[in-house]
Amino acid sequence: MKLDGKVAVITGGASGIGLATAKLFLKEGAKVVIADVDENVKEVAAQLGDIDEIVGFNTDISNDEEVELLFKRTINNFGHVDIVVACAGIRSKLMCHEETMEEWNNVINVNLTGVFLTNKYAIIEMLRQNTGGSIINISSVLGVVGKPTSFAYCASKSAVINMTRSIALSYIKDKIRVNVVAPGYVDTPLLDEYTEEMKEEVISKHPIDRLADPMEIAKTILFLASDDSSFITGETIMVDGGYTIQ
Repeated sequence: MKLDGKVAVITGGASGIGLATAKLFLKEGAKVVIADVDENVKEVAAQLGDIDEIVGFNTDISNDEEVELLFKRTINNFGHVDIVVACAGIRSKLMCHEETMEEWNNVINVNLTGVFLTNKYAIIEMLRQNTGGSIINISSVLGVVGKPTSFAYCASKSAVINMTRSIALSYIKDKIRVNVVAPGYVDTPLLDEYTEEMKEEVISKHPIDRLADPMEIAKTILFLASDDSSFITGETIMVDGGYTIQ
């Protein structure tokens, strides 16, 4: 098993890509902590495995104290942390001239500040352990290309990519690898509000002519979490069905 003996923290772990990643990590031998604003996160964890294998904590990743507590709880439960997946995120739907400060702050607080805080407290623990680790931050195709009606989302996801490069350089000597996975559109609950017509439109932007399955993204995350990617850091892997090669 690729992650035998490892402990992983996955934010946004109660659904979508985060949930698929949690399932795959468990299969590969890891002990897993899933964090989510979803109040059902503990029940989701209980459905996936025993308490000595996986636990769930209700966490607002935009809140400094809650993220710090998340990692303290991880250490209390499993003793160390080796892998962190910063997967939690929210979408935006407005153009620049329509953007309100409330929505801008909300998107940036979750998608950028939340990733920063997750990385910060992961690195504090990894430095304390002095055993290295792997951090995978989730961006998006919209961190690489623009979309008129996703102004704040595009800004946040682009910032995640360059922030990751900076963090990767900062801690490379400490054997902490930090990378980005940038998915195309994925068949997750975030698309539940889309009409069939809207889904067909986003599918048409992918030359592969379909949405991604969450497990396809999870398998790329597993690659970056494992020793299979031991010489990779600071990189962005596009998992987008050809979206950005057009």
